[in-house]
Amino acid sequence: FVLDGMPGKQMAIDADLNAGLIGEDEAKKRRSEVTQEADFYGSMDGASKFVRGDAIAGILIMVINVVGGLLVGVLQHGMSMGHAAESYTLLTIGDGLVAQIPALVISTAAGVIVTRVSTDQDVGEQMVNQLFSNPSVMLLSAAVLGLLGLVPGMPNLVFLLFTAGLLGLAWWIRGREQKAPAEPKPVKMAENNSVVEATWNDVQLEDSLGMEVGYRLIPMVDFQQDGELLGRIRSIRKKFAQEMGFLPPVVHIRDNMDLQPARYRILMKGVEMGSGDAYPGRWLAINPGTAAGTLPGEATVDPAFGLNAIWIESALKEQAQIQGYTVVEASTVVATHLNHLIS
Repeated sequence: FVLDGMPGKQMAIDADLNAGLIGEDEAKKRRSEVTQEADFYGSMDGASKFVRGDAIAGILIMVINVVGGLLVGVLQHGMSMGHAAESYTLLTIGDGLVAQIPALVISTAAGVIVTRVSTDQDVGEQMVNQLFSNPSVMLLSAAVLGLLGLVPGMPNLVFLLFTAGLLGLAWWIRGREQKAPAEPKPVKMAENNSVVEATWNDVQLEDSLGMEVGYRLIPMVDFQQDGELLGRIRSIRKKFAQEMGFLPPVVHIRDNMDLQPARYRILMKGVEMGSGDAYPGRWLAINPGTAAGTLPGEATVDPAFGLNAIWIESALKEQAQIQGYTVVEASTVVATHLNHLIS
């Protein structure tokens, strides 16, 4: 779902840049963040499957070792159930730890390589910052190693030494984080104390004519996805200019995640003029008052003229036309509504 919303974020950046709400540098920064986010979530799709399979295999091996050890001890060596459980369970714990250590290293390496995104930061510096910049991670690791060090029969000294090292590292990281904000920053005095007059660049102007769409309607306004709405809007403006003698304002289109997925609304100077729903891939069967029979689908009202209508699937298009319905696609519904409002 996050990857599906990436085109909408890119369109929002372009719309803000065209409207003058952000500068070119800010637009480049936001585009870079969207690119990194898309690379990361796309890579995680494969990395999660690899790491999950390796962990499940390790757990299965440990379970097989425990069950097999109990059966061998009781049936082959004649041990009691308690003696066999004490001996072979302890051996299984050691074997499991030996098997999980390389599995942890492999999983970490796979996660680092697969989820690596293109940034200007060096990969070594990026790994160190992500693995050792959070003291909570060090404290959690120290707690786990400390519990393992308290298990009888385990190499207690080794685990406790690692625990002490991680606790010291967490204490040092937390102290550095608390010390950094306390350092005074040099204050740079303004060279020119004169008052700068306000310019048009300081004023955020509302679009004369705009449209906001939900994320399901983004393909309708994207040329790369064969969207037809932009071409229809261009034809509406041309027809308006021929009839009225002047060209209407450009319709600025942007996505709005607060809207319902199939919702759109038309704005003038930031004020909503009209709204409606459109479903790409489906058809709106409008009843002009002479249609016979009913059709299966979602009942609604034509947003432009207020006639009763039904959203139907493509397979019912010919049947609706035979019964006397006026059948139009989703982009035509939105374009007709816009044409009705500006006329």
